[in-house]
Amino acid sequence: MTHIVMREITPLTPSDCFTIFSRTKKKFDFPLHYHDEYELNLILNANGAKRIVGDNIEVIEDLELVLVGPNLYHAWFSHQCQSEAITEVTIQFHKDLFDDRFLKRNQLSFVKSMLERSQRGVLYSQETIKGIKERLLSLNKKSGFDSVLELLSILHDLSISRDMKILSDPSFSGEKFHYNSRRIEKVFEYMNDNYNKPVTLAEVAKIANMPEASFSRFIKKRTGKTYIDSLNEIRLGHASRMLIDTTDTIAEIAYKCGFNNISNFNRIFKRKKYCIPKQFRETYTGNRIFI
Repeated sequence: MTHIVMREITPLTPSDCFTIFSRTKKKFDFPLHYHDEYELNLILNANGAKRIVGDNIEVIEDLELVLVGPNLYHAWFSHQCQSEAITEVTIQFHKDLFDDRFLKRNQLSFVKSMLERSQRGVLYSQETIKGIKERLLSLNKKSGFDSVLELLSILHDLSISRDMKILSDPSFSGEKFHYNSRRIEKVFEYMNDNYNKPVTLAEVAKIANMPEASFSRFIKKRTGKTYIDSLNEIRLGHASRMLIDTTDTIAEIAYKCGFNNISNFNRIFKRKKYCIPKQFRETYTGNRIFI
């Protein structure tokens, strides 16, 4: 008997552009799962519930709107939520709804960027949710072509909204690193290929073909993070995946992911994930299904 993350076969048929279902319930009871489709999930009145998207675990507020990309682990759990009337509106659409060539057009650049980010999960700001909530709640009152136009309009408005937050680490889901700089991408690819070894500032600056001091400023300006924070984030993504997929001890995982001691690993993990590795592993294994 093994415990696995469930692959969901969604109700979306090949001949439909998208599907929407809305329900009011007292608790979340669907296990951790993934599917081929994109999913936009609006949740109201679920303060204190727990969300898992990729390797991100957070307790949510009353208003929640998340875009989940194809094959990304996700689930919501009741946790400390006391609400008797949780409202959940789920919209699922095919990953080929937008043709690649269509997405490369200038007017679609923001939507393209948002869909790329959704491979790691996108959480929208409270202000954005308040502005778009009623349109999502009334989307199932529209039909046919009008409903498709409204969905496209909603996705466009979300794509240009402010303060969206990326949830999961790219190295957890094996995503490519998307930055508007080939230099930065090369550096991140190098760190991702060598995360299990010591990686020095001198090495990465050399790959970027810049002096160390200039590179330090450059990476901070482009990504908002220092080189060591970026490297630790990559290492944590791989460590999170190992905590879920292997039975290696936490100490073994720490060393395999380039952390030089277990207490350092625990401290950095807790600062980023708000829980220690042992709790993270228990959260995942406790919310999978047995077959």
